[in-house]
Amino acid sequence: MMRQYELVERVIRYDPQADEDLLNRAYVYAMKAHGNQKRASGEAYFNHPLEVAAILTDMKLDSATIAAALLHDTVEDTEATAQEIADKFGFEIASLVDGLTKIAKLDMVTKEATQAENLRKLLLAMSRDVRVLLVKLADRLHNMRTLQFVKPEKRRRIAQETMEIYAPLAGRMGMQLVREEMEDLAFAVLNPEASKLIVERLARLHSESGGLLQEIENTLSKALGDHGIKAEVKGREKRAYSIFAKMERSNLSLDQLSDVFGFRVLVDTIDDCYRALGVVHQKWLIVPGRFKDYISSPKQNDYRSIHTIVIGPHSQRVEVQIRTHAMHEIAERGVAAHALYKDVREAKLAKEGVRIPASESSAYRWLRRLMETLQEGDSPKEFLEHTRLELFYDQIFCFTPKGKLIALPRGATPIDFAYALHTSIGDSCVGCKVNGRTVALVTKLQNGDEVVIIRSDAATPPPAWEAIVVTGKAKAAIRRATRADIRKQYAGIGRELVEKLLARQKKTFNEKEAAAAVPRLGHRNLDDALAAIGRGDLSAGDLLKALGLEVDDKDLRAVRRRATAKEDSAFSVPVRGAAANMALKIFNVTGAVPGERIVGIVTPGEGITIYPIFAAALEQFDQEPERWVDLAWGVAEEGRRFPARISITLANEVGALAQVTQVIGDHGGNIDELNLHARHGVRDFFDLVILLEVFDIRHLNEIMNELKAKPLVSDVNRVTE
Repeated sequence: MMRQYELVERVIRYDPQADEDLLNRAYVYAMKAHGNQKRASGEAYFNHPLEVAAILTDMKLDSATIAAALLHDTVEDTEATAQEIADKFGFEIASLVDGLTKIAKLDMVTKEATQAENLRKLLLAMSRDVRVLLVKLADRLHNMRTLQFVKPEKRRRIAQETMEIYAPLAGRMGMQLVREEMEDLAFAVLNPEASKLIVERLARLHSESGGLLQEIENTLSKALGDHGIKAEVKGREKRAYSIFAKMERSNLSLDQLSDVFGFRVLVDTIDDCYRALGVVHQKWLIVPGRFKDYISSPKQNDYRSIHTIVIGPHSQRVEVQIRTHAMHEIAERGVAAHALYKDVREAKLAKEGVRIPASESSAYRWLRRLMETLQEGDSPKEFLEHTRLELFYDQIFCFTPKGKLIALPRGATPIDFAYALHTSIGDSCVGCKVNGRTVALVTKLQNGDEVVIIRSDAATPPPAWEAIVVTGKAKAAIRRATRADIRKQYAGIGRELVEKLLARQKKTFNEKEAAAAVPRLGHRNLDDALAAIGRGDLSAGDLLKALGLEVDDKDLRAVRRRATAKEDSAFSVPVRGAAANMALKIFNVTGAVPGERIVGIVTPGEGITIYPIFAAALEQFDQEPERWVDLAWGVAEEGRRFPARISITLANEVGALAQVTQVIGDHGGNIDELNLHARHGVRDFFDLVILLEVFDIRHLNEIMNELKAKPLVSDVNRVTE
């Protein structure tokens, strides 16, 4: 166990102005509070907060953070109270300890809502003071280092939790060293065979390539020195989990990876970075398409560096990363590294490429964006989903016409771009131009694209967009807009019912009087009450009674009967945009379901036929724009199903058809029509065309995705013609 004076000396070495008295008092208080408590390993429990503090001294953090690390488990695991911590150590440290106590348990096996609420607490505590996160990550890192003493079932749960939440969170905050160690430790628990195999292979490669690596390092150092560039060249080895993830992602073998071994070139200034790049490219042949400049376009976690891959000695592919010393600290320690430079002159920081304080870093901007999502009222389940999306994506960089840089997930669409600019821009988006060309909104953006969003104030986002976008912010905004639109429709129905009921009593609807009566019905405002009436959750008569009016049950039944008759006739298909007296039907060849974009084609004397936007049959109407009607899905009766025709390529084996029908049945779908066709000249497969009945696009996608996962199913697609 580290001695008291040893901990204080570690802090004094990097911070001579450290508060020694605070550190000593925190050490003694925590040691006494934990007393004879033991960890699973049998060692004294106090060794854990002490090791957490030691990890934070490696990050060169301030005295208050080190003290909070020593005290972080006292309120939760001992007789100490939050008030006592505040009285003895002050508000600042008490606030840090309180934040850590609230988020102490983030249990991946609890209900999803509970997990999401705990994650909310973590992110909120982070947003108030990033030091809460730094202590929490150090706490988790030490727990991972001692995970072998935990029971196997709990060990796996903690490792999974670390891989899914804490390691990505460390990465988003730019703390790459912490992320990599967490990932490797979790990887060894979750996939021990793969971890052992890669570690052994790396050791063998290192022994076989040791001479070559030294040769490259010496050659690179000499070349830079000959050009007058003061540089430190370091060989580096990719971590085990990082290698495994890249092999899985790119479907490559270990031998095919080009950056298992690489070199970092550390220089003094940004100018030296580009001069060093020129030397490297003059010395060795560049591998096309493998150059990235993160100095000009930093990553969202503030990472800055130049990456290039060249053909080095003996035709060996070599990755070279070039950055300043300050950039290197940020790359490895992220937000924790900003504290290292707080007392250095701004001019020196700018020279080395560090221009922004931690509170205004890109990592913090990402955190604030998450907080916006949190505060906009998503359910815990949606919040958790959006946060995971934000944690895991790889980035691309796109630009507005004015040159503003927008960081997006790989696979993002112009819709994601629009919502990244502002929610109102996303909600009103109707089209886009990418690099001057008009493209579909479903187009996947590429690095460097310039995007122009075309807007219409009359537009609203269709629910189908939720399946297209990839960012949490866009998904949340589309869901909110969909819910608001549905609520508006229900409120309109409710208002109509109330007005007609009042009309039967020769009275008019007075909005102020109705709003004043709403609290008696248990609703927040009039719109909520009217929407409840439209849904059938509240009777229109109840509102009239709240207004002090008598209601005849015959009147109530008559109004409801007329409304129902109207819905059953003119609005048998729940869409918006069609005239009330027009008959509606769904195009039988493809079907159409709520949540996907639809259009209507008018046929005189017959009404409107509803087509999904992808239907090939729409091409025949290209020269008849007067027949087109822009439609959108309305509110469907709960439990109502809609047709969607899908085609399945199925292996010609026993039990294949049973697999398909089992999946559809298990997911609550209904088969309305089924046709089986032998493939011409192919005996191993046949085509199955099914007319399904489903609730909406989400329900349909669940069934199709489950079908695709079956071993006897080769392909599943929507029928377009």
